[in-house]
Amino acid sequence: MVIPTGERLAVSNDPDGLATLVQQLSLEAPTLVVCEATGGWERPLVAACVEAGLPIRTLNPWQVRDFAKATGRLAKTDQIDAQVLACFAQAIRPEVRPVSDAATRHLQALVRRRRQLVGWMTAERNQLSSCQDDRIRSSISGLLAHLADLCAALERDLLQAVKGDPLWGHHFELLCSAPGVGPIVAVTLIAALPELGQLSRREVTALVGVAPFNQNSGQRRGQRGIWGGRAELRTTLYMATLVAIRFNPAIRAYYEQLLDRGKRKMVALIACVRKLLVCLNAMLKTEQPWRHPVPPAVLLR
Repeated sequence: MVIPTGERLAVSNDPDGLATLVQQLSLEAPTLVVCEATGGWERPLVAACVEAGLPIRTLNPWQVRDFAKATGRLAKTDQIDAQVLACFAQAIRPEVRPVSDAATRHLQALVRRRRQLVGWMTAERNQLSSCQDDRIRSSISGLLAHLADLCAALERDLLQAVKGDPLWGHHFELLCSAPGVGPIVAVTLIAALPELGQLSRREVTALVGVAPFNQNSGQRRGQRGIWGGRAELRTTLYMATLVAIRFNPAIRAYYEQLLDRGKRKMVALIACVRKLLVCLNAMLKTEQPWRHPVPPAVLLR
């Protein structure tokens, strides 16, 4: 839907349909094009708009749906969704963000595929632990071996892609200098958080979803908690922090300090995730490897 004309156009989500849509949008010369994130189905549209030089922004579906409810639109159809998206863009004016180039999108696809394989391997291992049938156990073991080979091949492709790019390779070496950050964590950060090193500490922690938000109302002071962000990346950092608590002196000392102050273990762990992320962001910003102890100024950048 086009605002303010109200013009509507329905096309198929294939190369011909996208070409028609991009051509029509180019004639309109829009100041902003928006679409919802739909599990990857929106990526061809975004790529086509970027190639045509159109200012496009992918929106979070739950934000758009909350906007629809706030404006009294409780029904949900394709036409209503298009109208809601257009009204949301007109009212909120979301900022157009840089879209990843082809090389970054390829790296992100490799990371997503590896994550899928690891998830399948975990499910099969859980099945194997409780299976008593020899034939089924043999089948599961064979599948696990095949998945492990696929995962190893993907990891080789990931490392080759990162080390083949001068900037990525430099960032990879910097990130791996931090105790607790291994090659896969570093590659995942490069692919899933290209903004790392370009944002302030508050911006990067909010983007990942480890920044605590207040829950206050009147005289009530609720418990602060994290919200939103990039969940899959947050999981990766969580696992890296579990390793860092054991092998990174700065993170371990910070964790123990929080426990001594009476913080719950999960609260202390998320605080360590946040500190590790802030340190990694400062390392890329200053192009300096990990140092211990961490300079106080690093946490303020």
